[in-house]
Amino acid sequence: MLRWHGIGDTPGDWGRSVVTIGVFDGVHRGHQALIGQAVRRARELGIRSVVATFDPHPAAVLGPAGPPAMLTTLRRKAELLATLGVDGLCVLPFTREFSKLGPEEFVHDVLADSLHAAEVVVGENFRFGHRAAGDVATLAEIGFRHGFPVSGVPLVTASGTTFSSTYIRGCIADGAVEGAAEALGRDHRVEGVVVRGDSRGRELGYPTANLALEPHTAVPADGVYAGRLVRDTPAGPVALPAAISVGTNPTFDGREQRVEAYVLDFDGDLYDESVGVEFAARLRGMERFDSVDQLVAQMADDVRRTRERLAG
Repeated sequence: MLRWHGIGDTPGDWGRSVVTIGVFDGVHRGHQALIGQAVRRARELGIRSVVATFDPHPAAVLGPAGPPAMLTTLRRKAELLATLGVDGLCVLPFTREFSKLGPEEFVHDVLADSLHAAEVVVGENFRFGHRAAGDVATLAEIGFRHGFPVSGVPLVTASGTTFSSTYIRGCIADGAVEGAAEALGRDHRVEGVVVRGDSRGRELGYPTANLALEPHTAVPADGVYAGRLVRDTPAGPVALPAAISVGTNPTFDGREQRVEAYVLDFDGDLYDESVGVEFAARLRGMERFDSVDQLVAQMADDVRRTRERLAG
């Protein structure tokens, strides 16, 4: 998959393409359906598909509260898009100046002049242009004048729930990682560099990988989870079973929220390595124990339940 930053860096030989546009945080099942349709249409037409996305999140520039908790880093988003068969990823730098483009300017500058849209596929709730002035009908009207049709794809729902990035963030904030996984189509992952902590886990017989997370990461509610630590290797990603703690270590009067993964049956050094941690199931909430012995006994039980959950 080709990737470039800003319309000015669009490859000179980039021909007509099927374009889809959005933030696509999480690349969840709704996004996957939308992008899948764009990829299929491109193959039917014998041309390339391209995703146009925004960085940073528009709310980081325009929202009074800053960006929401992010489900994916830009790197992870690109990785997921590549697995869907996308041919190109155009990352549009979102600035206040960019946000002031009207619908006509956006279509001309981005879709027609830069990405050479032969067709555009968007979600049925898509909005664009200054103050979100344009919708799918607006895009179709302007697109007609530029010679490309527009498809508005219905949102994906299951059991009465519409899958969206906002819904998934809510699941994660509540610790409902299995609900998040249903909407994502995979377990939620956080990413960061393994850094040195208090070494308390090692002293207790359960050495943990302490992650320094990317800013604004969507972190599950405090508790203990069964999941995996994912390492990048020359042969590809390797997922290792792990019991994961999210919280402040209340037994030791901790104050800083941390994500720490105890990798089962692992003997090695992960310091300074960039890894992912995936959450498969919540085992329990975060607790304060009256003694270290009680904590160690509970950790042993957490590891046992992690093995059972991952084996199942």
